[in-house]
Amino acid sequence: MDDEGLPGKGEPLTTSFIAGGSQNEIYEIRRGELHGALRIPPPSAPGDRDEGIWREWRITEALEGTDVPHTPAIAACRDPNVLGRAFYLMGFVDGWSPMGLEQPDGTRPWPEPFLSDLDARKGLGFQLVEGIALLSTVDWRARGLEDIGRPDGFHDRQVQRWSTFLERFKGRELPGFEEARAWLETRRPIDYIPGIMHGDYQFANVMFRHGAPARLAAMVDWEMGTVGDPKLDLAHVVQGWPADTLAEEAKTSGYVDVYGMPSKDELVARYAELSGRQVDDLDYYVVLAKWKLAIVLERGYQRAGDDPKLQAFGPIVLDLMQGAADLTETSDYGR
Repeated sequence: MDDEGLPGKGEPLTTSFIAGGSQNEIYEIRRGELHGALRIPPPSAPGDRDEGIWREWRITEALEGTDVPHTPAIAACRDPNVLGRAFYLMGFVDGWSPMGLEQPDGTRPWPEPFLSDLDARKGLGFQLVEGIALLSTVDWRARGLEDIGRPDGFHDRQVQRWSTFLERFKGRELPGFEEARAWLETRRPIDYIPGIMHGDYQFANVMFRHGAPARLAAMVDWEMGTVGDPKLDLAHVVQGWPADTLAEEAKTSGYVDVYGMPSKDELVARYAELSGRQVDDLDYYVVLAKWKLAIVLERGYQRAGDDPKLQAFGPIVLDLMQGAADLTETSDYGR
């Protein structure tokens, strides 16, 4: 911190653990005027997480000066001799996360006024989608991200890449896998405009500012961030969005209560308006998002052991994969 010229030199450094898992840990850092968050892989994380941390930092730094809500970039260190792993410091965000609202019974009620005011709650959904719409407009080349990801031929690689990935740990049959795979192999988007994509975009990976109206404070957890097709972020959001957000099942259909949120069509329309991208081929992206997410979660399920959280992925994977196959039967895209 001293070498980087950060504030508070000579003053006490205080740290506190915020959250962490097998891939990353986050600590709150205070020293003088500096108030930040440190993100670092734990000692047990695979060696390639250090490169992943550096990629996250590159994207975070590239968003500085843009309209995309993000954590401020402070400094990064690739030298493992400092803390044992690569790490970076970002500005501490004053806000709240939907994942921090979990109650003992497993529910996550929205904070007021979003709990009782459905008009205010609707803004949470719009803000969620507006974040990735803004992200999709960032000039990634001008921001120095030419070497992040492999945007050329992105869609030509998806089916083979994720099929091969599944074979590494496959432990059961996944009904619908082959049907969705075959459908994806014979289709491509209407157009493909590379851009920065989060890769795991959902309510779990954003923070909101306190109070109403709803305001997105930052996108977080860029583990799967890359330069690819940003419309996959949109598909990731809407792939599990209930058809009717005023139906009772909208309260329990996912890990957060989306009752009273914008409809799927409203979300898609807002994204198209802000991003300038066409969305007529969204079915292709939704099938790919469901199929790919099912594979990613299946890896966790196959490694679950006695972990109840990972065990819970089991039926979710089956629903996602069957949902991908079902959509290929009803969609007119590519016929």
